[in-house]
Amino acid sequence: MASHTHDAGPRPAWTPPARKPPLSSRMLRAIWRSLPAKRHDVGWEPGLAVPAADGSPLITDHYFPRADGDFPTLLVRSPYGRGLPWSPMYGMLFAEQGFHVVLQSCRGTGGSGGEFDLWRNEAADGRATVSWLREQPWFNGTLGTVGPSYLGYVQWALALDPPPELKAMVVQVGLHDPYALFHTDGVLQLENALLVGAGMTHQHRGIAPFARATLRLQRRLRAIITARPLRGAYASALGDIPWLDDVMTHQDAGDPYWNGASLARAAERMSVPTSLITGWYDALVDQSFEQYARLRQAGCDTALLVGPWTHASALQQGWPEVFAESLAWLRAHLCAEPSGLRPTAVRVHVGGEDAWRDLDDWPLSPGTTSWFPTPDGHLTQQAPADSVPLTSFRYDPADPTPSIGGPLLSRTAGPRDNSALEAREDVLTFTGPQLAEPVDILGPVAARLSISTDTGYTDVFARLCDVDAQGRSTNVCDGLARLRTVGQAPSEVTVPMSTTAYRFSAGHRIRWQISGGAHPRYARNPGTGKSPADAVDFIPTRITLHTDSALILPHGSRTTGPSGAGHPDA
Repeated sequence: MASHTHDAGPRPAWTPPARKPPLSSRMLRAIWRSLPAKRHDVGWEPGLAVPAADGSPLITDHYFPRADGDFPTLLVRSPYGRGLPWSPMYGMLFAEQGFHVVLQSCRGTGGSGGEFDLWRNEAADGRATVSWLREQPWFNGTLGTVGPSYLGYVQWALALDPPPELKAMVVQVGLHDPYALFHTDGVLQLENALLVGAGMTHQHRGIAPFARATLRLQRRLRAIITARPLRGAYASALGDIPWLDDVMTHQDAGDPYWNGASLARAAERMSVPTSLITGWYDALVDQSFEQYARLRQAGCDTALLVGPWTHASALQQGWPEVFAESLAWLRAHLCAEPSGLRPTAVRVHVGGEDAWRDLDDWPLSPGTTSWFPTPDGHLTQQAPADSVPLTSFRYDPADPTPSIGGPLLSRTAGPRDNSALEAREDVLTFTGPQLAEPVDILGPVAARLSISTDTGYTDVFARLCDVDAQGRSTNVCDGLARLRTVGQAPSEVTVPMSTTAYRFSAGHRIRWQISGGAHPRYARNPGTGKSPADAVDFIPTRITLHTDSALILPHGSRTTGPSGAGHPDA
């Protein structure tokens, strides 16, 4: 624990500057609806230079309530600039509600000095900023943090050695493990890497430069994602980004390159009350569930909100719920105003039912049900007598199975119609019987696969879908794993397929989808054992599924939801 504390003695007088927040921020704030009523007018003190750990100036904007009295402070550190949308969403909205807001550009971004080095400087610079706060006449010694995505990562960095002033955190669609953002089981998450590269490199420079870089990436995307080798192909759209080369080519989680990158350990000994907010189709949803489990294990006061959102829509369509949840948590722990807190630790949106459900914890039950594939493309709960080849398909990296929807960073994220995807010859589907009554699943989903191949190298993508009465197949959750096989003998792998809260309605059917990849969400497996970043030669792979494979679904919950109706188990 940090030894420094805020001096509670007399503070020098502070004369608030007269400036208003920028016009663009005020205009955007004016069109937002369904938000709490404003409590205070907002003042703005831009362009403050806060010394980083290495002495570099961290350019910082200070938003504050125009009112007498003491107010707690929120620290928001971002590599994406301090303009739109951060200025109105965090600076103005929270200052309106009675908080000082310190909105700061991370080292090497948004005019701040030094060089941006993905993840490595955030803990030290966060501590340096708190040291600066202690010297400010308006700082009353009560501090909270809030923010999404990488703005969540910087919160976990500060929480590694939390200053005594830190009384609450709100991590929205947040990151704590960079490796897991860029790789799954050693497989490059190509689309994530490209979009993060564009955002980190260009967004802090302003809306116009970021828009131009995004358009270049869209125009050249096909050439980039099909390049042989993949390494460096992004440069035609985004320029040279050394750290992006590094993250794309260090595919092993145990590589020393990733030492210290994951901040999972911050949650393992956490005592700062922490609210986690995510969406079922957020690219970082699994990271939120992992940290929630660690916080609960540590006995930390924590809350979890999971909406029907993607990474982007949580801050757009979902913003009224996200802001209300964040504000209630911060008021409860920084202002001693707990009236806005809900009585349960967890609130999840149940897909298929389109309803919110309040739960005491997550997940509620360790029970599972296994579904097994049959030769005629059905799912059955009757386990096979032995393991024999069931069916096979050919994965061709020259014509890779495309990615459709799911937990992505891009605007194509979310639930999508999978019918065209499932019509491909390189996609297997197994479908359960029409349901006589609703079936709920709440918790982690997994696939236990028994696979053989003719090349020895493959990836396996598994997806859970909901098939409605009209035959439309909609993705619920999914996952991917890398597999090495030897000879004709099958190898077994368990594919974590993320976590969900979903109701399959009466008349619908449960579907299990299996393929050899999802491109460009994941880089293509070349079938040769070479790294996808460096592979030039590609070989098609024959993938054979064996009968002892199983789709493993969690049981539902009988907990009464807000609607007052009970719900049947899976």
